[in-house]
Amino acid sequence: MKSIKENISHRLIVNKSEFICELIKIDDYNKILEELTNVKEKYKDASHYCYAYIIDDKRKSSDDKEPGGTAGVPIMDTLNKNDLNYVLCVVVRYFGGIKLGAGGLSRAYRKVVSDCIKEASLCDLIKGYEVVIKVPYEKQKDIEYLIKDNYKKEYQEDVKYTIWCTKEELDKLKNFNIISQNEKIIEK
Repeated sequence: MKSIKENISHRLIVNKSEFICELIKIDDYNKILEELTNVKEKYKDASHYCYAYIIDDKRKSSDDKEPGGTAGVPIMDTLNKNDLNYVLCVVVRYFGGIKLGAGGLSRAYRKVVSDCIKEASLCDLIKGYEVVIKVPYEKQKDIEYLIKDNYKKEYQEDVKYTIWCTKEELDKLKNFNIISQNEKIIEK
């Protein structure tokens, strides 16, 4: 499974119609409407705002008044074929005056999304853990030797570490007092 490292956009002109793909990294289902609103504000006078999103098992696509199955389905298919997750893809269309037909629309939507994904920086997603532990100040070097790079630390009464790790890395930490452990998707 993959995701994008940062948001990206790509433009395509087909028979005077302009297609603009906005590929947006998203990890919270509740932010989808906000992101769609932002795209509609950015491209206020567009004819259509077709989209698809995948966040774990939540998936949806919309043709936004294009003929049924000519926009949302090709967008979703392209995201699926590229094994993407945690992504919202909005394709904005400015109608150029020439009708493309169902096949032409499907090809245009599929191509602009595919081209955008090719330009995007992708990262692999793995199942992992977010672990919070507290250790005395004198144990910092020991813990940092075990956890490598994926952590954040806060200095309190003890040193509080928030660590993002795999199951194997978690097993190494069993000797420490684990305060909380929540399964979470992490990037590597």
